[in-house]
Amino acid sequence: MPNMSMTKNPMPSQDPDVRNKNFKEVALGYTEEQAKDEAARCLNCKNKPCVSGCPVEVNIPAFIAEVAAGNFEEAYQIISLSSSLPAVCGRVCPQESQCEKNCVRGIKGEPVAIGRLERFVADYHMANAKEKAEKPAPNGHKAAVIGSGPSGLACAGDLAKKGYEVTIFEALHLAGGVLAYGIPEFRLPKSIVQKEIDGLKDLGVKIDTNVVIGKTISIDELMDEFGFESVFIGSGAGLPRFMNIPGENLNGVYSANEFLTRINLMKAYKEESKTPIKHPEKTVVVGGGNVAMDAARCAKRLGSDVTIVYRRTQAELPARAEEVEHAMEEGIKFAFLNNPVEVEGDNGWVKSVKCQVMELSDPDESGRRKPVAVEGKFNDIECDCMIMSIGTSPNPLIKSTTEGLDTEKWGGIIADETGLTSRKGVYAGGDAVTGAATVILAMGAGKKAAAAMDAYMQTL
Repeated sequence: MPNMSMTKNPMPSQDPDVRNKNFKEVALGYTEEQAKDEAARCLNCKNKPCVSGCPVEVNIPAFIAEVAAGNFEEAYQIISLSSSLPAVCGRVCPQESQCEKNCVRGIKGEPVAIGRLERFVADYHMANAKEKAEKPAPNGHKAAVIGSGPSGLACAGDLAKKGYEVTIFEALHLAGGVLAYGIPEFRLPKSIVQKEIDGLKDLGVKIDTNVVIGKTISIDELMDEFGFESVFIGSGAGLPRFMNIPGENLNGVYSANEFLTRINLMKAYKEESKTPIKHPEKTVVVGGGNVAMDAARCAKRLGSDVTIVYRRTQAELPARAEEVEHAMEEGIKFAFLNNPVEVEGDNGWVKSVKCQVMELSDPDESGRRKPVAVEGKFNDIECDCMIMSIGTSPNPLIKSTTEGLDTEKWGGIIADETGLTSRKGVYAGGDAVTGAATVILAMGAGKKAAAAMDAYMQTL
């Protein structure tokens, strides 16, 4: 019998006043009974509108039907045909603006909890699968992937399944890219990321860490001297942006990239850390995206009183609604319609942030209301830590060391729909092309590039 409940099965989670003091995963996951009950809400629509909202085109109704029947491993096998990282996507993808946005059940109630079911299925597989993925027979071709973030992992996985000898080159000491250094443990446990990466290694993917393409080795050398027939650039967008306001160079001012890397990759919040991070008393986070929420929630777990400063209103916050809700539940404050204009210091350290009070203009032709300054009105917010989370750009190292690689003025690599760049045999995708976006969009770009690289190398 279908479950015609208008609401999703709620996700079990840690109590807000407990979780804001630890780095353990907030969401605890569905039980088998909850998963089957939620799966029974799916109408198994004939035209599958949810699939059209998925950047990697997972056959959503098919896997959910298997969950409803209690066939959890069969459900995983369906997902894995399209996605290399289901346990990751089930946790961090913005389903509410993609697959669930198109769900028919969402017209008169809440959509089916597709992301929660994907997470359940992936976790079930990890806990119960006994056999490793079978390594395909080699096809005699070699491909290189630059960067081990979501686009690189997706590209490598699809190529490996076709028998290519794939090597991923990662600049840091640990694979995973933004999954390892950017997304906090309480949203995405690193053990989950490692298991997903181990699955790719079982397929034959090699990962070389501590290799900075453009410094350690160039793309030209990969192709001319090491025999890689095609290269995928999935190096992400790790260059932080700042506001260029007075006082931004004071001690205690971080980019969100640095702050999150120190927390997530280096575990600097632990007492025994070799590179400890200061536990601030009062923190200001500038920005309104998911990265800002991650930084704010990390600072809260360090014992800080945290305020997120955003120049628009709550209605315009670009972060996922769930992340904003979790932040508010955990006691993080928001200063809307405020825009920093100066960082004030004391003895070389930040002591407060001066903010211009803003208001929203009348809608323009596109319907968008712009934030404009309210003349003469300012707020001072005390803090001993300030985290800038206003966006990132691709690192310029690869473009500056690769001949004939066309880029946009802002630094993004120019690539067509298949990922092909201006260099023959060189493809690119994810944040290196689009600028900072989502994990699943980066994966979709990696998959498209893998298909194009396969077609190209089969002609050689």
